[in-house]
Amino acid sequence: MERGIGEDRAILLDGETILAARLDWPEGLKTGLIEDARLVSRTAGSPRATARFASGEEALVSRLPRTASEGATIRLKVTRPAVAESGRIKLAHARPTDEPVRPAPTVAESLRADGAEAQIVRRFPVAGWEDVLADAFTRQTAFAGGSLLLSPTPAMTLIDIDGALPPAALASAAVRPIADLLRRLDIGGSIGIDFPTLPAKADRRAVDEALEDALTGWPHERTAMNGFGFVQLVTRLERVSILHRVAQAPTGAAARLLLRRAEALEGAGAILLTAHPAVQARITPEWQDELSRRTGREIRWATDLGLAIEAGHAQLIER
Repeated sequence: MERGIGEDRAILLDGETILAARLDWPEGLKTGLIEDARLVSRTAGSPRATARFASGEEALVSRLPRTASEGATIRLKVTRPAVAESGRIKLAHARPTDEPVRPAPTVAESLRADGAEAQIVRRFPVAGWEDVLADAFTRQTAFAGGSLLLSPTPAMTLIDIDGALPPAALASAAVRPIADLLRRLDIGGSIGIDFPTLPAKADRRAVDEALEDALTGWPHERTAMNGFGFVQLVTRLERVSILHRVAQAPTGAAARLLLRRAEALEGAGAILLTAHPAVQARITPEWQDELSRRTGREIRWATDLGLAIEAGHAQLIER
């Protein structure tokens, strides 16, 4: 796990291959936070309400006891963070609890609670993090014979399969890349996969079986492929996926990526950051000061309107 500037990053490795990844930003209500909050609206008799936490952020509350009245303070546990989609915010979810007040678990704590060995390092021992981010920025990834196109919609994350192979071969070839992509971009919630239409039941059954095998160990529920090639997966939504992070805040993601590139530079000299002006505007003075502190270098800037948001780069120059 890397403790970056403005974010924590974690990867699961098999040799030099990134099997799964997580990305956390220190903002907003997070799953596992337990805090006393105030009920700001509730319809009489309803088990649901809206509560405001100390940060000012609101969450939808379920399973409320009848005695909890509007304006009361109640202890809540966050079960899902807020999700921004298509210009609107879907509020975080929370429920009443008797557990002690505590902050949300860190990435390392969450991984250890899941039984993983979370080792904090200055730099990941393999390349590949930028490839993970590239998939999220472009919303697509290639595989032998085709590509996967990603669309984070308000209802679900959609995965479309494109390629020149015959439909049955294309569907089969896409199964393992889909399973890998879900883990690599930490995608949860409702997921729709639009496979090529397969008229033959035997072909649909073969894809279903291959998908079951590829998703072994990834907790989820799944429908069988219908006659139009559509499959729906449902898994718990406990955190914002890497795909949604980038879709919701592309300049924020690009700014953090640029800082990571700068922090990795080795040698003498000042650091010159070159980026789109929107990315420069997203880097706070505190983040720039932290970069200078971590590297021991002066930070200089150059902006370029022609650069893609994610294409900023860092280099060493003479002081």
